[in-house]
Amino acid sequence: MLLFVLAYLGGVLTIISPCILPVLPFVFARADRPFLKSGLPMLVGMALTFAIVATLAAVAGGWAVAANEYGRIAALVLLALFGIALLFPAIADRVTQPLVALGGRLSQSADGSSGGFMPSLLLGVATGLLWAPCAGPVLGLILTGAALQGANIQTTFLLLAYAAGAATSLALALLVGGRVFAAMKRSLGAGEWVRRGLGVLVLVAVAAIALGVDTNYLANVSLAQTSAVEQTLIDKLRGPNNTAMMPAGGAMQPNPSMMMKTNAPHESAGALPVEGTMPSLDGAVEWLNSKPLTAEALRGKVVLVDFWTYSCINCLRTIPYVRAWAEKYKNDGLVVIGVHTPEFAFEKQPANVKKAIADLKIDYPVAIDNNYAIWRAFDNMYWPAHYFIDAQGRIRHHHFGEGEYAKSEEVIRQLLREAGKNVPEQLTDVRGTGAEAAPDMANIKSPETYLGYDRAENFMSPGGAVRDESHDYAAGVLKLNDWSLAGSWTVDPENAALDRAGGAIRYRFHARDLHLVLGPGTDGKPVRFKVTIDGVVPGVDHGVDTDANGEGIVTGQRLYQLVRQQGGVRDRTFEIQFLDPGVQAFAFTFG
Repeated sequence: MLLFVLAYLGGVLTIISPCILPVLPFVFARADRPFLKSGLPMLVGMALTFAIVATLAAVAGGWAVAANEYGRIAALVLLALFGIALLFPAIADRVTQPLVALGGRLSQSADGSSGGFMPSLLLGVATGLLWAPCAGPVLGLILTGAALQGANIQTTFLLLAYAAGAATSLALALLVGGRVFAAMKRSLGAGEWVRRGLGVLVLVAVAAIALGVDTNYLANVSLAQTSAVEQTLIDKLRGPNNTAMMPAGGAMQPNPSMMMKTNAPHESAGALPVEGTMPSLDGAVEWLNSKPLTAEALRGKVVLVDFWTYSCINCLRTIPYVRAWAEKYKNDGLVVIGVHTPEFAFEKQPANVKKAIADLKIDYPVAIDNNYAIWRAFDNMYWPAHYFIDAQGRIRHHHFGEGEYAKSEEVIRQLLREAGKNVPEQLTDVRGTGAEAAPDMANIKSPETYLGYDRAENFMSPGGAVRDESHDYAAGVLKLNDWSLAGSWTVDPENAALDRAGGAIRYRFHARDLHLVLGPGTDGKPVRFKVTIDGVVPGVDHGVDTDANGEGIVTGQRLYQLVRQQGGVRDRTFEIQFLDPGVQAFAFTFG
Protein backbone atom coordinates (compact mmCIF):
# COMPACT_ATOMS: atom_id res chain seq x y z
CA MET A 1 0.00 0.00 0.00
CA LEU A 2 2.85 2.41 0.79
CA LEU A 3 4.22 2.03 -2.73
CA PHE A 4 0.84 3.00 -4.18
CA VAL A 5 0.83 6.09 -1.97
CA LEU A 6 4.38 6.90 -3.07
CA ALA A 7 3.44 6.45 -6.74
CA TYR A 8 0.45 8.77 -6.38
CA LEU A 9 2.46 11.46 -4.57
CA GLY A 10 5.25 11.17 -7.16
CA GLY A 11 2.64 11.79 -9.87
CA VAL A 12 1.35 14.85 -8.05
CA LEU A 13 4.88 16.26 -8.10
CA THR A 14 5.07 16.16 -11.92
CA ILE A 15 3.36 19.55 -12.00
CA ILE A 16 6.67 21.08 -10.78
CA SER A 17 8.80 18.98 -13.10
CA PRO A 18 9.92 20.27 -16.53
CA CYS A 19 8.93 16.98 -18.20
CA ILE A 20 5.22 17.90 -17.92
CA LEU A 21 5.70 21.10 -19.98
CA PRO A 22 5.10 19.61 -23.46
CA VAL A 23 1.57 18.43 -22.57
CA LEU A 24 0.44 21.56 -20.71
CA PRO A 25 -0.82 23.39 -23.85
CA PHE A 26 -3.17 20.49 -24.66
CA VAL A 27 -4.49 20.50 -21.10
CA PHE A 28 -4.98 24.25 -20.74
CA ALA A 29 -6.64 24.48 -24.15
CA ARG A 30 -9.70 22.94 -22.44
CA ALA A 31 -9.54 25.26 -19.43
CA ASP A 32 -12.55 27.34 -20.55
CA ARG A 33 -14.85 24.29 -20.89
CA PRO A 34 -16.97 22.71 -18.13
CA PHE A 35 -14.61 20.57 -16.06
CA LEU A 36 -16.88 17.53 -15.66
CA LYS A 37 -17.73 17.30 -19.38
CA SER A 38 -14.42 18.37 -20.87
CA GLY A 39 -11.45 18.61 -18.49
CA LEU A 40 -12.14 15.49 -16.44
CA PRO A 41 -12.64 13.12 -19.44
CA MET A 42 -9.42 14.42 -20.97
CA LEU A 43 -7.44 13.79 -17.79
CA VAL A 44 -8.99 10.32 -17.41
CA GLY A 45 -8.05 9.42 -20.98
CA MET A 46 -4.54 10.80 -20.45
CA ALA A 47 -4.03 8.82 -17.21
CA LEU A 48 -5.38 5.52 -18.56
CA THR A 49 -3.39 5.73 -21.80
CA PHE A 50 -0.20 6.64 -19.98
CA ALA A 51 -0.57 3.68 -17.60
CA ILE A 52 -1.17 1.23 -20.45
CA VAL A 53 1.59 2.54 -22.73
CA ALA A 54 4.13 2.79 -19.89
CA THR A 55 3.34 -0.80 -18.83
CA LEU A 56 3.93 -2.05 -22.37
CA ALA A 57 7.11 -0.02 -22.72
CA ALA A 58 8.49 -1.51 -19.52
CA VAL A 59 7.64 -5.18 -20.03
CA ALA A 60 6.86 -5.86 -23.69
CA GLY A 61 8.88 -6.51 -26.78
CA GLY A 62 9.58 -4.73 -30.02
CA TRP A 63 6.01 -4.99 -31.28
CA ALA A 64 4.85 -2.75 -28.44
CA VAL A 65 7.55 -0.20 -29.16
CA ALA A 66 6.53 -0.11 -32.83
CA ALA A 67 2.84 0.16 -31.94
CA ASN A 68 3.56 3.01 -29.55
CA GLU A 69 5.52 4.84 -32.25
CA TYR A 70 2.58 4.60 -34.66
CA GLY A 71 0.31 5.71 -31.83
CA ARG A 72 2.48 8.78 -31.24
CA ILE A 73 2.27 9.71 -34.92
CA ALA A 74 -1.52 9.38 -34.87
CA ALA A 75 -1.69 11.41 -31.66
CA LEU A 76 0.44 14.18 -33.16
CA VAL A 77 -1.83 14.35 -36.21
CA LEU A 78 -4.93 14.51 -34.01
CA LEU A 79 -3.52 17.17 -31.73
CA ALA A 80 -2.28 19.22 -34.70
CA LEU A 81 -5.87 19.18 -36.00
CA PHE A 82 -6.97 20.31 -32.56
CA GLY A 83 -4.59 23.26 -32.71
CA ILE A 84 -5.78 24.19 -36.20
CA ALA A 85 -9.38 23.97 -34.99
CA LEU A 86 -8.62 26.44 -32.21
CA LEU A 87 -7.00 28.84 -34.69
CA PHE A 88 -9.57 28.58 -37.48
CA PRO A 89 -13.18 27.76 -36.51
CA ALA A 90 -14.19 27.49 -40.17
CA ILE A 91 -11.61 24.78 -40.76
CA ALA A 92 -12.70 23.14 -37.50
CA ASP A 93 -16.21 22.74 -38.89
CA ARG A 94 -14.81 20.64 -41.73
CA VAL A 95 -12.05 18.62 -40.07
CA THR A 96 -14.22 17.61 -37.15
CA GLN A 97 -17.11 16.18 -39.17
CA PRO A 98 -15.84 12.58 -38.84
CA LEU A 99 -15.82 13.01 -35.07
CA VAL A 100 -19.43 14.06 -34.79
CA ALA A 101 -20.52 10.45 -34.48
CA LEU A 102 -18.13 10.00 -31.57
CA GLY A 103 -19.78 12.69 -29.54
CA GLY A 104 -19.27 16.12 -30.92
CA ARG A 105 -16.74 18.46 -32.37
CA LEU A 106 -13.06 18.41 -31.55
CA SER A 107 -13.07 22.06 -30.64
CA GLN A 108 -16.01 24.31 -29.75
CA SER A 109 -16.20 27.96 -30.61
CA ALA A 110 -15.50 30.43 -27.88
CA ASP A 111 -19.14 31.16 -27.08
CA GLY A 112 -19.06 29.10 -23.94
CA SER A 113 -20.73 25.99 -25.33
CA SER A 114 -19.59 22.82 -23.71
CA GLY A 115 -17.22 20.35 -25.26
CA GLY A 116 -18.38 16.79 -25.75
CA PHE A 117 -17.29 13.89 -23.55
CA MET A 118 -15.90 11.69 -26.30
CA PRO A 119 -13.79 14.36 -28.07
CA SER A 120 -12.28 15.32 -24.73
CA LEU A 121 -11.57 11.67 -23.89
CA LEU A 122 -10.01 11.22 -27.33
CA LEU A 123 -7.78 14.22 -26.78
CA GLY A 124 -6.78 12.77 -23.41
CA VAL A 125 -5.82 9.47 -25.06
CA ALA A 126 -3.71 11.35 -27.60
CA THR A 127 -2.02 13.39 -24.89
CA GLY A 128 -1.30 10.25 -22.85
CA LEU A 129 0.50 8.74 -25.86
CA LEU A 130 2.83 11.73 -25.96
CA TRP A 131 3.48 12.08 -22.25
CA ALA A 132 7.08 10.98 -21.85
CA PRO A 133 7.83 9.49 -18.40
CA CYS A 134 9.55 11.89 -16.06
CA ALA A 135 12.98 10.64 -14.98
CA GLY A 136 12.34 10.86 -11.28
CA PRO A 137 13.20 8.32 -8.58
CA VAL A 138 9.56 7.28 -8.00
CA LEU A 139 8.70 6.50 -11.62
CA GLY A 140 12.16 4.98 -12.09
CA LEU A 141 11.47 2.62 -9.19
CA ILE A 142 8.15 1.54 -10.72
CA LEU A 143 9.48 1.05 -14.26
CA THR A 144 12.59 -0.78 -13.07
CA GLY A 145 10.51 -3.19 -11.06
CA ALA A 146 8.24 -3.75 -14.08
CA ALA A 147 11.12 -4.46 -16.41
CA LEU A 148 12.67 -6.97 -14.03
CA GLN A 149 9.53 -8.71 -12.75
CA GLY A 150 7.65 -8.91 -16.03
CA ALA A 151 4.06 -8.05 -16.72
CA ASN A 152 1.73 -8.04 -13.73
CA ILE A 153 -1.37 -6.20 -12.63
CA GLN A 154 0.51 -4.43 -9.80
CA THR A 155 2.74 -2.66 -12.31
CA THR A 156 -0.26 -1.29 -14.19
CA PHE A 157 -1.99 -0.18 -10.98
CA LEU A 158 1.20 1.54 -9.77
CA LEU A 159 1.54 3.38 -13.07
CA LEU A 160 -2.15 4.27 -12.90
CA ALA A 161 -1.63 5.66 -9.38
CA TYR A 162 1.28 7.74 -10.70
CA ALA A 163 -0.82 9.00 -13.61
CA ALA A 164 -3.74 9.71 -11.28
CA GLY A 165 -1.46 11.84 -9.12
CA ALA A 166 -0.39 13.83 -12.16
CA ALA A 167 -4.01 14.17 -13.25
CA THR A 168 -4.93 15.46 -9.78
CA SER A 169 -2.39 18.29 -9.90
CA LEU A 170 -3.32 19.07 -13.51
CA ALA A 171 -7.02 19.14 -12.55
CA LEU A 172 -6.32 21.76 -9.90
CA ALA A 173 -4.31 23.78 -12.40
CA LEU A 174 -7.08 23.37 -14.97
CA LEU A 175 -9.76 24.62 -12.55
CA VAL A 176 -7.66 27.65 -11.68
CA GLY A 177 -6.86 28.26 -15.36
CA GLY A 178 -10.54 28.13 -16.28
CA ARG A 179 -11.32 30.91 -13.83
CA VAL A 180 -8.45 32.99 -15.21
CA PHE A 181 -9.65 32.56 -18.81
CA ALA A 182 -13.24 33.38 -17.85
CA ALA A 183 -12.09 36.57 -16.11
CA MET A 184 -10.05 37.55 -19.18
CA LYS A 185 -13.01 37.08 -21.49
CA ARG A 186 -15.30 39.11 -19.26
CA SER A 187 -12.91 41.95 -18.58
CA LEU A 188 -11.13 42.20 -21.91
CA GLY A 189 -13.48 40.67 -24.42
CA ALA A 190 -10.53 38.64 -25.53
CA GLY A 191 -12.11 35.22 -25.87
CA GLU A 192 -11.32 34.81 -29.54
CA TRP A 193 -7.70 35.89 -29.11
CA VAL A 194 -7.23 33.66 -26.05
CA ARG A 195 -8.54 30.72 -28.06
CA ARG A 196 -6.23 31.47 -30.97
CA GLY A 197 -3.26 31.95 -28.65
CA LEU A 198 -3.93 28.51 -27.19
CA GLY A 199 -4.08 27.15 -30.73
CA VAL A 200 -0.62 28.55 -31.43
CA LEU A 201 0.73 26.99 -28.21
CA VAL A 202 -0.77 23.62 -29.14
CA LEU A 203 0.83 23.69 -32.61
CA VAL A 204 4.19 24.74 -31.10
CA ALA A 205 3.97 21.83 -28.64
CA VAL A 206 3.13 19.41 -31.46
CA ALA A 207 6.10 20.64 -33.50
CA ALA A 208 8.45 20.41 -30.50
CA ILE A 209 7.39 16.83 -29.76
CA ALA A 210 7.55 15.76 -33.41
CA LEU A 211 11.07 17.17 -33.78
CA GLY A 212 12.25 15.73 -30.47
CA VAL A 213 12.95 19.19 -29.05
CA ASP A 214 11.05 18.36 -25.88
CA THR A 215 13.22 15.38 -24.94
CA ASN A 216 16.51 16.88 -26.10
CA TYR A 217 15.96 20.10 -24.18
CA LEU A 218 14.18 18.87 -21.09
CA ALA A 219 16.76 16.11 -20.59
CA ASN A 220 19.21 18.87 -19.80
CA VAL A 221 16.93 20.87 -17.49
CA SER A 222 17.81 20.38 -13.85
CA LEU A 223 15.38 18.10 -12.02
CA ALA A 224 17.26 18.41 -8.77
CA GLN A 225 14.41 19.94 -6.76
CA THR A 226 11.77 17.51 -7.95
CA SER A 227 14.07 14.53 -7.50
CA ALA A 228 15.08 15.66 -4.05
CA VAL A 229 11.44 15.87 -2.97
CA GLU A 230 10.69 12.46 -4.49
CA GLN A 231 13.73 10.93 -2.81
CA THR A 232 12.55 12.34 0.50
CA LEU A 233 9.21 10.63 -0.06
CA ILE A 234 10.99 7.35 -0.74
CA ASP A 235 13.10 7.67 2.37
CA LYS A 236 10.08 8.57 4.54
CA LEU A 237 7.76 5.85 3.27
CA ARG A 238 10.34 3.12 2.75
CA GLY A 239 11.01 1.25 5.95
CA PRO A 240 14.36 -0.47 6.43
CA ASN A 241 12.88 -3.88 5.74
CA ASN A 242 9.98 -2.96 3.51
CA THR A 243 10.34 -5.26 0.53
CA ALA A 244 7.30 -3.75 -1.13
CA MET A 245 9.38 -0.72 -1.91
CA MET A 246 12.01 -2.73 -3.76
CA PRO A 247 11.75 -4.08 -7.33
CA ALA A 248 12.61 -7.75 -6.93
CA GLY A 249 15.97 -8.61 -8.38
CA GLY A 250 16.36 -5.25 -9.91
CA ALA A 251 18.38 -2.15 -9.90
CA MET A 252 18.15 1.40 -10.91
CA GLN A 253 20.58 4.24 -11.02
CA PRO A 254 19.61 7.48 -9.32
CA ASN A 255 19.62 10.59 -11.45
CA PRO A 256 22.77 12.72 -11.55
CA SER A 257 21.41 15.36 -9.22
CA MET A 258 21.21 12.78 -6.47
CA MET A 259 24.38 10.86 -7.28
CA MET A 260 26.68 13.86 -7.44
CA LYS A 261 26.28 15.47 -4.07
CA THR A 262 29.06 17.76 -2.97
CA ASN A 263 31.69 16.33 -0.72
CA ALA A 264 31.34 18.92 1.99
CA PRO A 265 34.17 19.64 4.39
CA HIS A 266 34.11 18.12 7.83
CA GLU A 267 30.44 17.31 8.44
CA SER A 268 29.03 15.80 11.59
CA ALA A 269 27.13 12.54 11.25
CA GLY A 270 24.67 13.70 13.90
CA ALA A 271 22.26 11.30 15.54
CA LEU A 272 22.18 7.92 13.85
CA PRO A 273 18.82 6.18 14.17
CA VAL A 274 18.42 2.42 13.94
CA GLU A 275 17.17 1.61 10.42
CA GLY A 276 16.91 -2.14 10.88
CA THR A 277 18.94 -5.28 11.44
CA MET A 278 21.73 -6.29 9.08
CA PRO A 279 20.23 -8.78 6.59
CA SER A 280 21.75 -12.08 5.57
CA LEU A 281 24.81 -12.22 3.34
CA ASP A 282 23.81 -15.63 2.00
CA GLY A 283 23.38 -16.22 -1.71
CA ALA A 284 26.66 -15.00 -3.21
CA VAL A 285 27.95 -17.29 -5.96
CA GLU A 286 31.54 -16.70 -4.85
CA TRP A 287 33.56 -14.69 -2.32
CA LEU A 288 36.83 -13.00 -3.27
CA ASN A 289 39.59 -11.96 -0.84
CA SER A 290 37.79 -13.76 1.97
CA LYS A 291 35.94 -16.85 3.01
CA PRO A 292 32.13 -16.41 3.03
CA LEU A 293 31.05 -13.96 5.72
CA THR A 294 27.85 -14.01 7.74
CA ALA A 295 25.96 -11.32 9.57
CA GLU A 296 26.24 -13.32 12.81
CA ALA A 297 30.01 -13.71 12.56
CA LEU A 298 30.41 -9.95 12.02
CA ARG A 299 28.80 -8.99 15.34
CA GLY A 300 31.24 -6.87 17.28
CA LYS A 301 32.59 -5.30 14.07
CA VAL A 302 31.55 -2.08 12.36
CA VAL A 303 30.60 -3.03 8.79
CA LEU A 304 30.35 -1.00 5.60
CA VAL A 305 28.46 -2.79 2.81
CA ASP A 306 29.15 -1.27 -0.63
CA PHE A 307 26.91 -2.30 -3.55
CA TRP A 308 28.77 -1.73 -6.81
CA THR A 309 29.49 -3.09 -10.27
CA TYR A 310 32.78 -2.65 -12.05
CA SER A 311 31.64 -0.93 -15.27
CA CYS A 312 29.54 1.68 -13.40
CA ILE A 313 31.32 5.05 -13.54
CA ASN A 314 29.57 6.30 -10.39
CA CYS A 315 30.80 3.22 -8.53
CA LEU A 316 34.33 3.63 -9.84
CA ARG A 317 34.48 7.19 -8.54
CA THR A 318 33.53 6.04 -5.01
CA ILE A 319 36.06 3.18 -4.92
CA PRO A 320 39.08 5.34 -3.87
CA TYR A 321 37.20 6.46 -0.75
CA VAL A 322 35.96 2.98 0.16
CA ARG A 323 39.43 1.58 -0.40
CA ALA A 324 41.00 4.29 1.79
CA TRP A 325 38.48 3.76 4.62
CA ALA A 326 39.05 0.01 4.54
CA GLU A 327 42.79 0.48 4.92
CA LYS A 328 42.68 3.28 7.50
CA TYR A 329 40.20 1.73 9.92
CA LYS A 330 40.77 -2.02 9.51
CA ASN A 331 42.80 -2.23 12.73
CA ASP A 332 40.02 -0.37 14.57
CA GLY A 333 37.43 -3.02 13.74
CA LEU A 334 35.98 -1.81 10.43
CA VAL A 335 35.06 -4.51 7.89
CA VAL A 336 34.29 -3.34 4.36
CA ILE A 337 32.33 -5.73 2.15
CA GLY A 338 31.95 -5.02 -1.54
CA VAL A 339 28.81 -6.63 -2.95
CA HIS A 340 29.33 -6.86 -6.69
CA THR A 341 25.87 -6.96 -8.27
CA PRO A 342 26.06 -6.95 -12.09
CA GLU A 343 24.22 -4.77 -14.59
CA PHE A 344 25.52 -6.33 -17.82
CA ALA A 345 25.85 -10.04 -18.55
CA PHE A 346 29.65 -9.89 -18.82
CA GLU A 347 29.83 -8.56 -15.26
CA LYS A 348 28.54 -11.93 -14.04
CA GLN A 349 31.73 -13.68 -15.07
CA PRO A 350 33.88 -14.26 -11.96
CA ALA A 351 37.07 -13.97 -14.02
CA ASN A 352 36.07 -10.45 -15.10
CA VAL A 353 35.29 -9.45 -11.52
CA LYS A 354 38.60 -10.88 -10.29
CA LYS A 355 40.51 -8.88 -12.91
CA ALA A 356 38.56 -5.74 -12.02
CA ILE A 357 39.32 -5.92 -8.29
CA ALA A 358 42.98 -6.57 -9.10
CA ASP A 359 43.09 -3.54 -11.41
CA LEU A 360 41.30 -1.42 -8.80
CA LYS A 361 43.58 -2.68 -6.00
CA ILE A 362 40.65 -3.86 -3.89
CA ASP A 363 41.83 -6.17 -1.12
CA TYR A 364 38.74 -6.16 1.11
CA PRO A 365 36.12 -8.96 0.84
CA VAL A 366 33.95 -8.94 -2.28
CA ALA A 367 30.78 -11.03 -2.65
CA ILE A 368 29.77 -11.83 -6.24
CA ASP A 369 26.01 -11.34 -6.06
CA ASN A 370 25.02 -12.56 -9.54
CA ASN A 371 21.57 -13.70 -8.41
CA TYR A 372 20.76 -10.44 -6.56
CA ALA A 373 20.30 -12.38 -3.33
CA ILE A 374 22.11 -9.89 -1.08
CA TRP A 375 20.72 -6.98 -3.10
CA ARG A 376 17.17 -8.13 -2.36
CA ALA A 377 17.96 -8.88 1.27
CA PHE A 378 18.94 -5.22 1.73
CA ASP A 379 15.98 -3.95 -0.33
CA ASN A 380 18.55 -2.05 -2.36
CA MET A 381 17.78 0.04 -5.42
CA TYR A 382 21.00 1.79 -6.40
CA TRP A 383 24.56 1.57 -7.62
CA PRO A 384 26.55 2.67 -5.66
CA ALA A 385 24.86 2.20 -2.30
CA HIS A 386 26.52 2.22 1.13
CA TYR A 387 25.03 0.71 4.29
CA PHE A 388 26.69 1.43 7.64
CA ILE A 389 26.23 -1.24 10.34
CA ASP A 390 27.20 -0.93 14.00
CA ALA A 391 28.89 -3.51 16.23
CA GLN A 392 25.48 -4.79 17.35
CA GLY A 393 24.52 -5.70 13.81
CA ARG A 394 22.12 -2.77 13.27
CA ILE A 395 21.91 -0.59 10.14
CA ARG A 396 22.50 2.97 11.37
CA HIS A 397 22.93 4.92 8.13
CA HIS A 398 22.78 4.58 4.36
CA HIS A 399 23.93 6.67 1.41
CA PHE A 400 22.98 6.28 -2.25
CA GLY A 401 25.14 7.56 -5.07
CA GLU A 402 28.33 9.58 -5.06
CA GLY A 403 29.39 12.36 -2.72
CA GLU A 404 29.06 13.25 0.97
CA TYR A 405 32.29 11.37 1.63
CA ALA A 406 33.20 13.39 4.72
CA LYS A 407 29.83 12.65 6.29
CA SER A 408 30.15 8.95 5.43
CA GLU A 409 33.57 8.79 7.07
CA GLU A 410 32.18 10.57 10.14
CA VAL A 411 29.50 7.87 10.37
CA ILE A 412 32.22 5.19 10.33
CA ARG A 413 34.16 7.02 13.03
CA GLN A 414 31.08 7.49 15.21
CA LEU A 415 30.17 3.81 15.02
CA LEU A 416 33.76 2.85 15.87
CA ARG A 417 33.72 5.18 18.88
CA GLU A 418 30.43 3.62 20.01
CA ALA A 419 32.24 0.28 19.86
CA GLY A 420 34.93 1.63 22.21
CA LYS A 421 37.61 2.38 19.61
CA ASN A 422 39.89 5.40 19.57
CA VAL A 423 40.05 6.74 16.05
CA PRO A 424 42.37 9.40 14.64
CA GLU A 425 40.95 12.90 14.38
CA GLN A 426 42.02 13.67 10.83
CA LEU A 427 39.74 12.66 7.96
CA THR A 428 41.07 10.77 4.98
CA ASP A 429 42.40 12.84 2.09
CA VAL A 430 41.46 11.06 -1.14
CA ARG A 431 42.25 12.07 -4.71
CA GLY A 432 41.01 9.78 -7.44
CA THR A 433 42.86 9.58 -10.77
CA GLY A 434 41.80 8.55 -14.26
CA ALA A 435 38.23 7.30 -14.40
CA GLU A 436 38.14 7.39 -10.57
CA ALA A 437 38.58 11.17 -10.45
CA ALA A 438 35.68 13.32 -9.27
CA PRO A 439 33.31 14.49 -12.03
CA ASP A 440 32.86 18.04 -13.27
CA MET A 441 29.18 18.28 -12.41
CA ALA A 442 28.76 21.87 -13.56
CA ASN A 443 29.45 20.79 -17.12
CA ILE A 444 27.58 17.49 -17.42
CA LYS A 445 24.68 17.96 -19.82
CA SER A 446 24.70 14.49 -21.33
CA PRO A 447 22.96 11.49 -19.72
CA GLU A 448 23.96 7.86 -19.49
CA THR A 449 23.08 6.38 -22.88
CA TYR A 450 22.62 2.69 -23.66
CA LEU A 451 23.30 1.22 -27.10
CA GLY A 452 21.26 -1.99 -26.79
CA TYR A 453 17.71 -1.57 -28.06
CA ASP A 454 16.10 -2.43 -24.72
CA ARG A 455 17.12 0.95 -23.29
CA ALA A 456 18.45 2.95 -26.23
CA GLU A 457 17.31 6.55 -26.71
CA ASN A 458 18.09 9.32 -29.22
CA PHE A 459 19.41 6.94 -31.90
CA MET A 460 19.65 8.92 -35.13
CA SER A 461 20.95 6.63 -37.88
CA PRO A 462 18.48 6.86 -40.80
CA GLY A 463 15.86 4.13 -40.65
CA GLY A 464 16.36 3.43 -36.97
CA ALA A 465 17.70 0.27 -35.37
CA VAL A 466 17.22 -3.17 -36.91
CA ARG A 467 16.91 -5.67 -34.09
CA ASP A 468 18.98 -8.83 -33.72
CA GLU A 469 20.33 -8.98 -37.26
CA SER A 470 23.24 -7.52 -39.19
CA HIS A 471 22.49 -4.19 -40.86
CA ASP A 472 24.44 -1.46 -42.62
CA TYR A 473 23.99 1.86 -40.83
CA ALA A 474 24.81 5.40 -41.92
CA ALA A 475 25.81 8.23 -39.60
CA GLY A 476 22.93 10.60 -38.83
CA VAL A 477 22.70 14.35 -38.28
CA LEU A 478 23.19 14.84 -34.54
CA LYS A 479 21.87 17.34 -32.05
CA LEU A 480 23.03 17.37 -28.45
CA ASN A 481 22.80 13.88 -26.89
CA ASP A 482 21.96 12.21 -30.20
CA TRP A 483 24.08 9.28 -31.41
CA SER A 484 24.38 7.09 -34.47
CA LEU A 485 26.13 4.05 -35.90
CA ALA A 486 28.02 3.77 -39.16
CA GLY A 487 28.99 0.48 -40.80
CA SER A 488 27.72 -3.05 -40.33
CA TRP A 489 26.35 -3.70 -36.81
CA THR A 490 24.09 -6.17 -35.02
CA VAL A 491 22.06 -4.50 -32.28
CA ASP A 492 20.74 -6.77 -29.54
CA PRO A 493 18.92 -5.92 -26.29
CA GLU A 494 22.12 -5.14 -24.37
CA ASN A 495 24.72 -3.93 -26.89
CA ALA A 496 25.68 -3.15 -30.46
CA ALA A 497 28.25 -5.55 -32.01
CA LEU A 498 30.40 -4.64 -35.02
CA ASP A 499 30.22 -7.16 -37.87
CA ARG A 500 32.93 -5.73 -40.15
CA ALA A 501 36.01 -3.59 -39.57
CA GLY A 502 35.64 0.13 -40.19
CA GLY A 503 32.41 0.72 -38.29
CA ALA A 504 32.00 3.80 -36.10
CA ILE A 505 29.89 5.34 -33.34
CA ARG A 506 29.18 9.07 -33.10
CA TYR A 507 27.81 10.99 -30.12
CA ARG A 508 27.09 14.71 -29.73
CA PHE A 509 27.91 15.35 -26.06
CA HIS A 510 28.54 18.05 -23.45
CA ALA A 511 30.77 16.99 -20.54
CA ARG A 512 34.39 17.07 -19.45
CA ASP A 513 34.78 13.27 -19.60
CA LEU A 514 33.33 10.70 -21.97
CA HIS A 515 33.38 6.99 -21.17
CA LEU A 516 32.19 4.03 -23.19
CA VAL A 517 31.64 0.49 -21.90
CA LEU A 518 33.22 -1.80 -24.48
CA GLY A 519 34.28 -5.40 -24.89
CA PRO A 520 36.00 -7.49 -27.57
CA GLY A 521 34.05 -9.95 -29.65
CA THR A 522 33.10 -13.46 -28.61
CA ASP A 523 36.50 -14.70 -29.79
CA GLY A 524 38.22 -12.38 -27.30
CA LYS A 525 40.55 -10.87 -29.92
CA PRO A 526 41.66 -7.28 -29.17
CA VAL A 527 40.00 -4.54 -31.20
CA ARG A 528 41.93 -1.44 -32.28
CA PHE A 529 40.16 1.91 -32.39
CA LYS A 530 40.74 5.58 -33.15
CA VAL A 531 38.93 8.50 -31.48
CA THR A 532 38.31 11.98 -32.88
CA ILE A 533 36.66 15.05 -31.36
CA ASP A 534 35.01 17.39 -33.86
CA GLY A 535 36.86 15.52 -36.60
CA VAL A 536 40.40 15.90 -35.22
CA VAL A 537 42.57 13.83 -32.90
CA PRO A 538 42.02 14.61 -29.19
CA GLY A 539 45.55 15.75 -28.35
CA VAL A 540 45.65 16.82 -24.70
CA ASP A 541 41.93 16.02 -24.39
CA HIS A 542 42.49 12.27 -24.64
CA GLY A 543 41.30 9.92 -21.90
CA VAL A 544 43.35 7.39 -19.96
CA ASP A 545 42.50 4.64 -22.47
CA THR A 546 43.61 6.59 -25.55
CA ASP A 547 46.73 8.47 -26.57
CA ALA A 548 47.05 11.96 -28.04
CA ASN A 549 46.39 10.52 -31.51
CA GLY A 550 43.15 9.01 -30.23
CA GLU A 551 44.42 5.44 -30.63
CA GLY A 552 43.62 2.62 -28.23
CA ILE A 553 42.80 -1.08 -27.96
CA VAL A 554 39.78 -2.89 -26.49
CA THR A 555 41.24 -5.83 -24.60
CA GLY A 556 38.53 -6.64 -22.08
CA GLN A 557 34.93 -5.97 -21.10
CA ARG A 558 35.02 -2.80 -19.04
CA LEU A 559 34.53 0.97 -19.00
CA TYR A 560 37.01 2.91 -21.17
CA GLN A 561 37.71 6.60 -20.57
CA LEU A 562 38.10 8.05 -24.06
CA VAL A 563 37.90 11.82 -23.50
CA ARG A 564 39.02 14.11 -20.68
CA GLN A 565 38.93 17.72 -21.82
CA GLN A 566 41.55 20.04 -20.38
CA GLY A 567 40.07 23.34 -21.49
CA GLY A 568 36.59 24.81 -21.71
CA VAL A 569 33.70 22.38 -22.06
CA ARG A 570 31.18 22.85 -24.87
CA ASP A 571 29.07 20.76 -27.23
CA ARG A 572 31.42 18.40 -29.09
CA THR A 573 31.02 15.58 -31.59
CA PHE A 574 32.77 12.40 -30.50
CA GLU A 575 33.53 9.61 -32.97
CA ILE A 576 35.18 6.26 -32.40
CA GLN A 577 36.16 4.15 -35.41
CA PHE A 578 37.02 0.48 -34.95
CA LEU A 579 39.80 -0.93 -37.12
CA ASP A 580 38.91 -4.55 -36.34
CA PRO A 581 35.55 -6.36 -36.22
CA GLY A 582 33.77 -7.86 -33.23
CA VAL A 583 33.69 -5.03 -30.69
CA GLN A 584 30.65 -4.86 -28.39
CA ALA A 585 29.50 -1.41 -27.28
CA PHE A 586 27.18 -1.16 -24.25
CA ALA A 587 26.75 2.34 -22.80
CA PHE A 588 28.09 5.91 -22.72
CA THR A 589 28.62 7.66 -19.38
CA PHE A 590 29.99 11.12 -18.59
CA GLY A 591 31.88 12.96 -15.91
